[in-house]
Amino acid sequence: MTSPFLVAPAATRPLEAAGPADIVVGIPSFNNARTIGHVVEAAHAGLVKYFPQRRSVIVNSDGGSTDGTTAIVTDLRMPSNEMLLISHPVFPPHRLTIPYHGLPGKGSAFRCIFEVAARLGAKACAVVDSDLRSISPEWIQLLVGPVLEQGYDYVAPYYFRHKYDGTITNSLVYPVTRALYGQRVRQPIGGDFGMSGTLASHYLRQPVWGSDVARYGIDIWMTTTAICDGFRVCQAFLGTKLHDAKDPGADLSAMLVQVLGTLFSLMETYVVRWSDVSGSAETPLIGFRYAVGVEPIEVDVSRMIARFRSGAANLGDIWAEALTPRNLAALRLVASDCTAEFHLDDRLWVRVVYDLAAAYHHQRLDREQLLKASLPLYLGRVASFVREMADLDAAAVEERLERLCLEFERAKGYLTTRWQSPEPAARSSDFVLKG
Repeated sequence: MTSPFLVAPAATRPLEAAGPADIVVGIPSFNNARTIGHVVEAAHAGLVKYFPQRRSVIVNSDGGSTDGTTAIVTDLRMPSNEMLLISHPVFPPHRLTIPYHGLPGKGSAFRCIFEVAARLGAKACAVVDSDLRSISPEWIQLLVGPVLEQGYDYVAPYYFRHKYDGTITNSLVYPVTRALYGQRVRQPIGGDFGMSGTLASHYLRQPVWGSDVARYGIDIWMTTTAICDGFRVCQAFLGTKLHDAKDPGADLSAMLVQVLGTLFSLMETYVVRWSDVSGSAETPLIGFRYAVGVEPIEVDVSRMIARFRSGAANLGDIWAEALTPRNLAALRLVASDCTAEFHLDDRLWVRVVYDLAAAYHHQRLDREQLLKASLPLYLGRVASFVREMADLDAAAVEERLERLCLEFERAKGYLTTRWQSPEPAARSSDFVLKG
């Protein structure tokens, strides 16, 4: 059973006026006045161009913006349909802006969109970020088309990104998700998704909407749930994602704690699913893959290394409760190396991540304390990656990430052993990887 409907009573009448819909495109927002107009226009153009025979609704699910975001959505005047199409659309898209209620966060905005889709009986639903600068009408076709035309339930995005963008995805979420569940979904927290109405209703029935998933971890939860609960999953190539990218060492600390907590929590939910998985398989990719330009990202490597070394000096007691003695000693050796060759290798990083997952599972520490203490470890790994990748092109970086993913897959036995051992790491035998 779902909890009470999140849409405010004042929005019920325009929702009813929109009537039944085949497609719902949701745009969650909070103070995105600078970019949301472009996103709404692209979504509208995509629906008119590619799905003129389908009833469609664009829903802006807003979290209380104070910068005029919702006014921009409602006041937009779209170009004439004839400029967008050869054929006139039978059902022009409706446009709604709805304040959501419930826990603050992106997940609550998504839940509101899913409930609108369920109420309107939508066959397909897409959700796109409100800070996008690279979205085009084709994105709507690529996110919705595989659902309506090929029977997929979940469409994950596939982007070309700068080699220093998406470091949480590249260092943690993609390789761990791939190793655990056996599907290579390259952008499991990409932010832009397509799904069937059946899957959207399935999400609504899950008992997560009063948890931290509703605040923070919605993207990885959606991807993992779709994979593990048996829905058909594919990817859509969307080109480049231009948005408000950030220096991974300066702005992503809160996001890391949120995503890592959800990732580890999902491991407990789906332990039966991942325990027997070995290796991984390609996930179908829809759309023509082509090379695109990306915006450069400036990264402060020295700051990240300093944070890592500070963590090694000040968080030793916490790390000792989570990590095996051998891994802790290896990290301290990395931190003490004052040469220019700062390096945290794949094998050590994989074991550290799996140690943290096991410590979270056994609750040997306060979970929030553990997640926050993981931040310097992540920054050390990213600093090492940035230094190693400085002179490599995108193809070489992707090949390098493939090696990391294979290391996570090979170490599944290590994870299983650590997961099953309730002893604190400092008192457990030091498990050794074979091979």
